[in-house]
Parts: sequence; C-alpha cells; structure tokens
Amino acid sequence: MKVIFLGTGPSLGVPVPTCKCETCSSTDPGDKRLRSSVYIETGSSKFVIDCGPDFRQQVLMNHIEGIDFILLTHKHNDHIGGLDDVRPFNYHQKGDMPVFGTNETLDDVVNRFYYSFEKRPYPGSPKFDLTEIEKGIPFEIKNTKILPVEVLHGTMPVMGYRIGDFTYITDAKYIPEDQIELVKGTKWLVINALHPSYKHKMHFDLEDALDFIDMINPEQAFITHLSHKFPPYKELQSLLPKDKDIMFAYDGLELNF
Repeated sequence: MKVIFLGTGPSLGVPVPTCKCETCSSTDPGDKRLRSSVYIETGSSKFVIDCGPDFRQQVLMNHIEGIDFILLTHKHNDHIGGLDDVRPFNYHQKGDMPVFGTNETLDDVVNRFYYSFEKRPYPGSPKFDLTEIEKGIPFEIKNTKILPVEVLHGTMPVMGYRIGDFTYITDAKYIPEDQIELVKGTKWLVINALHPSYKHKMHFDLEDALDFIDMINPEQAFITHLSHKFPPYKELQSLLPKDKDIMFAYDGLELNF
C-alpha cells in the first residue's frame, strides 16, 4: 500500500491569510499545509479520502493521473469543496466518479453541486455515482475492503476509514468505545490534532491524539490536520515522545507499507 499526504492542514490551511506568526511566515515546506486529504494505492485501486478546495492543486503537485473512487469523511467545505474538480477525471476515465459517504454527507454533495444532479445537467458538470455507507459496516470496491469508523466532530458524526492495517481519522473530538474496538490492531494510524494544547470543542489537541495513539498502540502513527498554532515544523518533533514511532505528517509525505 502507498499513502501520500495531499494535505495536512485545517480548514484555513497554513499559512493563514493575513497571519504573520512564526509558522505562517516560515519558508520551510513543512509549514505549507493544504487542506487535509490522502491519496492511497492498494494492489487493485487508487483513491482519495476527502476532496477539499485544494484538490486540483494537490493532484497536480503529486502527479496523480487516475482515481477509482473517493471516500468522504464529512460535509464540511475543507473536505468536499473540491468535488467540482473531479471533471478532468470524468473525461479521462470516461465515467462517473464513485463517491462514498454517509447519507448526511451525500445530501450535502447533492445540494452544493446541484447542477450535476438536475434532469438536464449543465454541460461539463462533474459526474458522480453516490453510494451511502454506514459506520461499522464494511464494503468492498475494486477489490479493496474498507471499514467505516465513526468519530464525533463535536456532535457531528465523521467517518474515519480502516483499510487493512491502515486507519485514517480526521476531525475527531470523541471516539465511541465500540468504534475504538474497530481501530484496535491497526499497524499504521493517522489521527488529527488541531492545536498543541488548546481544548477545542470540535477537535483533538496534541494530548488527546497522543492518548488515543497510546490506546491503539500502532507500529507507527502520523498526526495531521495541524493548525498554525503549532510551532514551525523544525521544532515539532520535540513535542513527541521519543519512545514511540510517531511523527507529524507533512504535505507530500509518502509512505509505503
């Protein structure tokens, strides 16, 4: 399995427009964070988790020429706002793009991109094949088995995804016990941490993320969805325990399992 972090930032990305903090002013590529998303290749499929406003830029930067399907975590703009840019893949692959998400998320896709779902769609509209999923019920596409794991983003349900021994979770504030059981045994875990220590109502902070990593005890863990409140990337690793294989992900990081 190959995983490429297309983006590791929050809804505003990093740098944040108008901000002059040390992280936003940094010239280190590790401090340039597009909206959070990953590209995954298995032996039988190529897909992305989330399709935010930076999707076009992300696929160009990472030379992605084909996507078999898209998994959506939830309906917030930083996770679905780039779906209009699926159009070139429709043309290239000569077909509708399969998109998987909860009923609530897919309803929002239909409302936002209404012009794709009219009886006479606007010429050149993106084409989607929407499939509803439910927490804890695995499904298979292109010979890839996927297990949706529900976490809570405040009170909003968000889907994490487990593919084999790899689990991707973003925008979590609370993870129910029965869903934690679905994550246990994961070898490679991606988890969100918005701030170093501020107790946000909707997101894990670093302490929360590290506690969850301790609970799951994967072989490797990667922290994503990082705001500009973290210090510059060159200082980040010092915030992590030295006795565990944990790192802060960065845009363009490629993993091969």
